Amino acid sequence: MPHFILDCTERVLEIHEPKKVLEAVLEIAFSTGLFNKDDIKVRLNPYKHSLVQGAADDFIHVFGNIMEGRNAEQKANLSKVIVAELNKLFPDVPIISMNIRDFTKESYFNKLML
Repeated sequence: MPHFILDCTERVLEIHEPKKVLEAVLEIAFSTGLFNKDDIKVRLNPYKHSLVQGAADDFIHVFGNIMEGRNAEQKANLSKVIVAELNKLFPDVPIISMNIRDFTKESYFNKLML
């Protein structure tokens, strides 16, 4: 049930097809051994207009939303490997970053749980 949401400038998607970017994040997240492949969700939000550090530079930021239970080392490694993979795909994008937020079991609900 992990969700990886990528925010980026539209220009980033001129470098690689969106599907390639989504699949790269899915594969690297799966490779960590923290998730079942069929449970991983990856989405992409391209922005036409943005300011990053006061400039209109390209950027990619990944928001990782995962179920609680992974330790700090696992989460840090997950962020590192995803940013490293995106950096390989986009070496000229000046800002590539990621953060992870935990879902709590008590507050998470989806329609399959009805």
